[in-house]
Amino acid sequence: MPGSRKLGRPTDQRIAMMRGLTTYLLEHGRIETTVTRAKELRSFAERMITLAKTPTLANRRRALAFITKEDVVKKLFDEIGPEYANRSGGYTRIIRTGNRRGDAAEMCIIELVKDEKQTKKRAAAKPARGRATRARRTADEAPAPVAASEEILAEEVLVDEAVVQEEAVAEEAE
Repeated sequence: MPGSRKLGRPTDQRIAMMRGLTTYLLEHGRIETTVTRAKELRSFAERMITLAKTPTLANRRRALAFITKEDVVKKLFDEIGPEYANRSGGYTRIIRTGNRRGDAAEMCIIELVKDEKQTKKRAAAKPARGRATRARRTADEAPAPVAASEEILAEEVLVDEAVVQEEAVAEEAE
């Protein structure tokens, strides 16, 4: 196992904690923990991402042996691994946030690094999803507001002409 920090725990508990932290980091993309745990977690998480870069059955089984949730392994191999295919390490970032109030332990956020170029390419290639983007898309496809107002005016003119004709018919009948 990577690392030499004991973190005040017996070996089995320490490995179980790292498995859990790695799983949650890969699932959520970022977690808040202490700096020493984050430094230790970094090596485990980066090893899992490196496995996911070459999606073989053996690598998937090695990841399943360490990560505690199957859907996280699926996400790792389907989304996270290909995202870092052109990157050779440095998949995580540690941002220090200050000291914890209760025991003054130094806290940080550890997160997966998003490559700006990849994010822009993905946003351009991927069609937008969700309610708000769907509304935007239908608004784009809708006719221009000027044309809509012209249609309304045309309908009003037709209605006015119909009213005038009805009044003329009514006057003739009298």
